[in-house]
Amino acid sequence: MNFQPEKLEHLLIVDDDREIRDLMARYFKRHGYRVTAVEDGREMKRALDNWSIDLIVLDLMLPGEDGLTLCRDLRARSKIPVIMLTAMGEEMDRIVGLEVGADDYLPKPCNPRELLARIRAVLRRTHEPSWLSGDQRMTVLRFEGWELDTRRRELKAPDGQIMDMSIGELELLSVLARNAQRVMTRDQILDCLKGRWMQPFERSVDMQISRLRKKMEPDATSPTMIKTVRNGGYVFTPSVTVE
Repeated sequence: MNFQPEKLEHLLIVDDDREIRDLMARYFKRHGYRVTAVEDGREMKRALDNWSIDLIVLDLMLPGEDGLTLCRDLRARSKIPVIMLTAMGEEMDRIVGLEVGADDYLPKPCNPRELLARIRAVLRRTHEPSWLSGDQRMTVLRFEGWELDTRRRELKAPDGQIMDMSIGELELLSVLARNAQRVMTRDQILDCLKGRWMQPFERSVDMQISRLRKKMEPDATSPTMIKTVRNGGYVFTPSVTVE
């Protein structure tokens, strides 16, 4: 099969281990991707300045700025999806990775085939909102002065500010808003989202809820919009209109 280079999706691999970096680059190129591989945050930033990147595979442990810092800084200015890799497999490391905005998480050493499957899933979700179908892609959800535009993938605050939201946060908010004033269990939320960004870590729902509250609630420690139901799940309390 002949590919047109300018149409290939461009992956950026950031890993200070040259052997792993080169192995991933060769593997993904064989599967039809354009790949740029760099060893640290400084080179990552240069690559982002020079090219249009579709997805970043980011190692947590890097010389200089670590992966968490780089991901947090990236999220402040970009929605480029990030899959985080780390030799650390502890629960807290996964929680922190998700909290700073990683779209997926995979412990090292990882199987290149599994990483490729994760990359494809994240890119599909980025290109096409998987939680919507048909005319739902064209709707706007309004609640308490907020406006979620599912076509533009934007959330506008009551003061008119466009919020900095990840794709995962927008997906979750859309599911909650479409099921407003109904208690939803974690399993029901997973079913609605087809489990795509939940796969590496079952508490991803809780982490994403926490991030939504920090961005949308006046007091995230005492939420009124997204409430926890003990032994139940979550309930989105506002009345929602759909246009």
